[in-house]
Amino acid sequence: MALSSDIHIKNKKAYFEYHVLDTYIAGIRLLGTEIKSIREGKANINDAFCSFFENDLYIRNMHIAEYSHGSFYNHEAKRDRQLLLTKKELKKLKTKADERGFTIVPLRMFISKRGFAKVEIALAQGKKDFDKRDAIKERDSKRELARVMKR
Repeated sequence: MALSSDIHIKNKKAYFEYHVLDTYIAGIRLLGTEIKSIREGKANINDAFCSFFENDLYIRNMHIAEYSHGSFYNHEAKRDRQLLLTKKELKKLKTKADERGFTIVPLRMFISKRGFAKVEIALAQGKKDFDKRDAIKERDSKRELARVMKR
């Protein structure tokens, strides 16, 4: 079993698809077998997104694999999970998310020092195609420069 500080599940696609404006750290309401699977590193947030139901924020489409030693108590892999934030943060996020062009995306999931599963979420704005092309050009030029400097 991995140490709690070793678990860092990242959503690399989020930085390519969105301009990150503001970040928050949120707790997640989980079942017992879900936290055990996360501690084994068997979770995926690449296709996950956040949305509001009534006044609560939920993370949807996050995949947490079934726990290997769980019996009939095992959890559903892609269920909606509530995110735990303060009322002030929830109100701020809800007003911004209701504006056109803004969304809430998960950036990374980790285990805190106290052993709780946390998710870093971001208020983000979608990138246009030309922004993505610029990011690809910049990444390629950095890679080429690093290759030349090694020689």
